[in-house]
Formats: sequence, structure tokens, C-alpha cells
Amino acid sequence: MTYRRWFVVGAVFAVVGVLVAAFAIFYGNFSPRGYVEDRYSRAASQDIGRDALAYSSTKRPSEVADEVTDAWKPADQYVDSSGVYLRYDDDSVVILPVAAGSLILLERVSTAYPRYHSTVGNSWGWGRGSTVRGGGPGSGK
Repeated sequence: MTYRRWFVVGAVFAVVGVLVAAFAIFYGNFSPRGYVEDRYSRAASQDIGRDALAYSSTKRPSEVADEVTDAWKPADQYVDSSGVYLRYDDDSVVILPVAAGSLILLERVSTAYPRYHSTVGNSWGWGRGSTVRGGGPGSGK
């Protein structure tokens, strides 16, 4: 009888786990890209070729940046009067001011860094995530 009770408890936990996983798959955001895609209006006419997908918001760039960074902490961030530049592991989120609010550009870091290097300089760092090698001769080798 004890084994039967444990089997029932295990089955209940398995069903709950499957339900949570299904909910997360259908309603979750698993990246900054997904977060932006779900919350902001698509502005396809503002796309930069095939590299950067454009979205728009009526909010100021600083407000949009706060929303995105509250949900997904960036590896690096650069802010100046031209906009807010967020770098994640694979993606970048660039938030630029426009008359009606903000233009939000989603782009792979591999194409965004060369495009915005003159603005962000070395602020975005190198490498994946927030890990940047440094510290002098022989360190990190």
C-alpha cells in the first residue's frame, strides 16, 4: 500500500510538471528577442535589411530599456543621447528615440557590433555573456 501511495504522488507531480512546462512553452519568453517580439508593435518598414528587425513603442527609450532590462539583464549596456544599446549573449536590442516614442531594433550581436561600434566602442566588451578576459599577462590562459 505504501508503494501505491508513492506512485500516485509521483504521478501527480509528473502531471503538474508537464502542465507547467506546457504553459511555459506556449506563454513564456525565453530570450530578450522573444520578450520584445511579444510586447512591442512590429515596424517592418523600419527593418535594416535582413539583419535588424524593427519594433516600435510609444514609450521613451529609457522606459522601454527599463522594461527589457527588468525582464532580461544584459551582458553589457551603453546609453547616450542617441539611444540605449543592450548586448546579450547572441542578440542586441537597440532602442532609438523617434518622434512618436521609440524604435527598437533586434539584431544578432555579430552584425550589430560592427554597425554600432562607433557608438558603443569597447563598452559592449568581448565574449559571450558578461565574461571578459583580462587582468594582465598570462591571466585567463
